[in-house]
Amino acid sequence: MADQGKSSTGMQANVAGLLAYVLGLVTGLVFFLIEKESKFVKFHAMQSIAFSLVMFAAGLILAFIPFVGQVGTALLNLTGLVVWVILMVKAYQGELFKLPVLGDFAEKQAGGPAAS
Repeated sequence: MADQGKSSTGMQANVAGLLAYVLGLVTGLVFFLIEKESKFVKFHAMQSIAFSLVMFAAGLILAFIPFVGQVGTALLNLTGLVVWVILMVKAYQGELFKLPVLGDFAEKQAGGPAAS
């Protein structure tokens, strides 16, 4: 487990990173806005925001497709749950786990490499 130090929230950065995922968009926004120092926390907060928005948009699109949309929504929800748990575990372990495309976006929004 990599030690990411403290965040400006007063918590260990890995705990703040984990909490950024707990309520998706809501906690992602909260931690992105209140974190002042840790790029690690800002990265996980932004990745939480991006992941939540992509999942919402995909679910919304699938809702308009008869039958296939129902099956797709079920698969999306299951996959989303698994990815969400993995993201929380990786953040708690102090790892910089980047989702394809979303991870690069989150890293840019967090101000560069989140390893520091």
